[in-house]
Amino acid sequence: MSLDKMRERIDLIDEDLLRLLNERIRIAVDIGHLKRQTGGEVYVPAREKEVLKRVVERNPGPMTAVAVQSVYREIMSAALALEKQLKVAFLGPPATFTHQAARSRFGGSVEYHSCETIDDVFDAVQKEQADYGVVPVENSTEGAVNITLDRLGDTTLKIYAEIYLPISLCLLARCPRASIKTIYSKMEVFGQCRTWLQREMSGIECKPATSTTRAAELAAVEENTAAIGSRLAGELYGLDMLEPNIQDLGGNTTRFLVLGHRIGGATGDDKTSLFFAVQDKVGALYSALEAFQHNHLNMSKIESRPSRNKAWEYVFFVDLDGHAEDDNVKSALKEMREHCTLLTVLGSYPRAREL
Repeated sequence: MSLDKMRERIDLIDEDLLRLLNERIRIAVDIGHLKRQTGGEVYVPAREKEVLKRVVERNPGPMTAVAVQSVYREIMSAALALEKQLKVAFLGPPATFTHQAARSRFGGSVEYHSCETIDDVFDAVQKEQADYGVVPVENSTEGAVNITLDRLGDTTLKIYAEIYLPISLCLLARCPRASIKTIYSKMEVFGQCRTWLQREMSGIECKPATSTTRAAELAAVEENTAAIGSRLAGELYGLDMLEPNIQDLGGNTTRFLVLGHRIGGATGDDKTSLFFAVQDKVGALYSALEAFQHNHLNMSKIESRPSRNKAWEYVFFVDLDGHAEDDNVKSALKEMREHCTLLTVLGSYPRAREL
């Protein structure tokens, strides 16, 4: 087949794709109208997971699974934008890793609302200035984001979904590496690059910034200054990438949470997050956690934080396998309440997979 004939064939396929895509989105919009009439959520992570799983399983190639998911993510984003102009709050400014995580989940067609702090993200969703919010909760190198945990303990918002984003950190600057006198980034990022900084940039002043994007912004205007952040932040502010992948550990990944007002439906492959405090007596924590073993539940995470109500008392955050509506999870929660002074289900949501 000649080049012209192949291009004609692509043009015909594009016409078919446009017709089918618009037909799909029209049906999705009709479904959205029905959901709103019954008080349902427009964005449904359980359904999203089902669709992505099905198209990946039925993909004959040569497109990769990641490529198929990316295409369908944008198709669903376009449908969401027509069903309702969703607003998603994130820890900003644009090009932060939280912004990238939000876009990886909601696509490019919804409206994004940049927030200066994690508190601001919670407040935006709580006050219904945004439909959903995206915040970091833990990093595979540096551990938990304590501000997020503390806010989860005093909010009525629910965890609606989770996102895993691989983190690639780069040294960004407009000046030569030998001229750098100051490096900006978030404190957590400095922790993720601690060994590299000690080895490669010993004696260089490291100054905290509110975000990696803010660090790039400062490096773009200050003399002899660099930033540690994402390749995207460097492109946004016209910085050269002097060194890629300077994080100390391979597989550096941050987990993000999507905040909403409800607990989503079960998919059969879910997580449930809990917040609880135990009675002040010997063995109380052991007895509370024993409920998971009795009900054959796997606890994948536990974190403690100081109680805001009384000095030297602690509250606990737990992730476990299963959905709050599963019989064995219900049974475990009932058993736990006998040993807890406080027990709150923070959310049940589809388990995300690390990329």
